[in-house]
Amino acid sequence: MNMQSKIPNDGLDALRGSEASFSHDEFAQRQARAVSALVASGHEALVVTGPETIYWLTGRQTAGYFAFQALILTASGELTLLVRQLELYGTVANTWLSDIVVYQDGESPVSVLVALLRDRKITRPAIELGGWFLPPRLADEIARELGQERLADGSDILPPLRMVKSADELAAIRAAARYAEAGMIAAIDACRGGANENDIAAAMLQAATQAGSEAMAMEPLVSSGPRSGLPHMTWRRRLLEAGDPVFLELAGSHARYHSALMRSVWIGGPPDEAQRMMDCSLRALDAALSAIRPGAPCSAPHEAAQSVIDEAGYTAAFRKRIGYSMGVAFAPDWGEGGILSLFTGVSRVIEPGMVFHLPATLRSYGHWTVGASETVIVTEHGAEPLSSLRRTLTIR
Repeated sequence: MNMQSKIPNDGLDALRGSEASFSHDEFAQRQARAVSALVASGHEALVVTGPETIYWLTGRQTAGYFAFQALILTASGELTLLVRQLELYGTVANTWLSDIVVYQDGESPVSVLVALLRDRKITRPAIELGGWFLPPRLADEIARELGQERLADGSDILPPLRMVKSADELAAIRAAARYAEAGMIAAIDACRGGANENDIAAAMLQAATQAGSEAMAMEPLVSSGPRSGLPHMTWRRRLLEAGDPVFLELAGSHARYHSALMRSVWIGGPPDEAQRMMDCSLRALDAALSAIRPGAPCSAPHEAAQSVIDEAGYTAAFRKRIGYSMGVAFAPDWGEGGILSLFTGVSRVIEPGMVFHLPATLRSYGHWTVGASETVIVTEHGAEPLSSLRRTLTIR
């Protein structure tokens, strides 16, 4: 616990920030906004546990985020990051932080975290309890060691700050969109009778990666034939045959910022019903995109799409939200749908700088899925799609 990144003569100072995704000033601005939100919440400190928010605040990223990590943010603006010993040098390189504390394998990270809080005279911190990576058992252990019956939940303090993107964030998302489009073009080109789903996935991943994509927060979705009618299926060696539908979706990644894209392919001519569903999904997507404008509620795009779908009689083939926020993502999800949705009842006002993915899909379950999607940036004038790839059903 006593080993900190400020220890001299170990090369850490020279390494600091060398792998940072953004400038020191960009992170300083985010941290200042976070402190303001924390002060407004009335808590003395917040323990951040979600990898997305830790990254957003500090730049900390690694494939090793499965190991416990925690960022202590105080109302006075102090930041302390606790990571596994193995991750120290990567953390120093990724961030501009000066206060990084490590725990050893075999050492209880909870005990180290509680000792850090006590050392900083923090007695009742809020903590992010709602993320993927803080099991209830660990949360209970932290509460016990702090002598509390339960911890204050601070899960909602910082994520809203991520809804509207900075210029640097938007530039990263635009880059991710280029990678996704390259992957989608290659995947569509690979769809032909006699190819298998792995061939398509390989072409998609190779093209996106060669275009510049980093590791994606979720695997691409490639499914064909009846499997395409099952949500979130991915490649499984199936051979494509005449008459097969193919469902394709991926997200490109740049500095952990993602942009997603979905398209539909048919080997040979589609059934009339599939084409009608495809046409309806495109009308629904157009309606949703037209409803995205500053000042409108996040429910408006969904309701516009839902109206088109209901009128065509495909309500049961949809039954989901029309879109969700995009930005920083770590596995298991490439979206920020836990932060903001385009869905019924979401009254949050749409603002310039927000980014959404809108997958307009209709399913005949166990038979096919058809539709298209766009990732869009909200501008002063409405939705700006980040792909120029045609949305219509591709016949191969």
